[in-house]
Amino acid sequence: MRKWIEDMMQQPEVVAVPIMTHPGIELIGKKVVDAVSNGQVHYQAVKALSEKYPSAASTLIMDLTVEAEAFGAPIVMPEDEIPSVSGRLLSSAEEIEALQIPSLSAGRVPQYLMANMLSARNITDRPVFAGCIGPFSLAGRLYDMNEIMMGIYIEPDAMHLLLDKCTTFIINYCQAIKKTGVAGVMMAEPASGLLSDEDAMQFSTQYVKRVVDAVQDDNFTLVLHNCGNTGHCTNSMIASGARALHFGNMIDMEQVMSEVPSSILVMGNLDPVSVFKQATPEKVLEETSALLEKMKPYNNFVLSSGCDLPPEVPFANIDAFFQALNKH
Repeated sequence: MRKWIEDMMQQPEVVAVPIMTHPGIELIGKKVVDAVSNGQVHYQAVKALSEKYPSAASTLIMDLTVEAEAFGAPIVMPEDEIPSVSGRLLSSAEEIEALQIPSLSAGRVPQYLMANMLSARNITDRPVFAGCIGPFSLAGRLYDMNEIMMGIYIEPDAMHLLLDKCTTFIINYCQAIKKTGVAGVMMAEPASGLLSDEDAMQFSTQYVKRVVDAVQDDNFTLVLHNCGNTGHCTNSMIASGARALHFGNMIDMEQVMSEVPSSILVMGNLDPVSVFKQATPEKVLEETSALLEKMKPYNNFVLSSGCDLPPEVPFANIDAFFQALNKH
């Protein structure tokens, strides 16, 4: 993977790695609930997309409930939407103290590991990136996002204990992901975008870095995704040590490129809803072309969506995205 990243930076052509699995679920005639609960269906969706589109890498679903469910958080699973956490699991320092770190057989973790393994074995013409949640985003799902935002000031020791337990589980999970043979993991840490850069360093970055240090090497890359960053906490993302950073559509990519070292791969950032889902193919072509033009000076740029594409994105719009890349 170190060589793959170096090649991305040295070749004159820009490559694209949109985060998308939902179009693949639709391609194979399944529902979202099928893919997020069955590793075989999940893999088939990823495989179908790899055969249809020339992405430089394949990505699995960005599902931010798998780890929370493993801890015991209540989950709602609609037929055609990504699952969501429906209630608070923890409400006190005492409950955090008593919280057990789950095994990798809990919840849907085995199904996601199966999807990773099948994808790694059967998609051999490009890297495959698994997905996982970041420590602060997981802690916020277990403790409630509003409550943890107050907790980091009122009960910082309890929040650090929760983050430590979340990080230990994420490391265990990412080590298991690595054993499936995938080339890397895309860690979604959007909740850290609610923090200042200084607070993000303390309550997110130091824990993300523990995961990076535990799993990232020459053959396995961690991509840190933060679509909550509007430009105020880019330094904390850089400090994680992740070899690639993925940005959401709320940020100015020219500003990002001026701040991120040229040795780090930078991915982003077309709006998955207003561009990919709601715009016309002509508008997608125009927006994609405009971003590519702005990014011309930067060898470490990879074209991508700002986040996971939602369900029901028109295939004509994805076609237009790749058409703009080809023209460029």
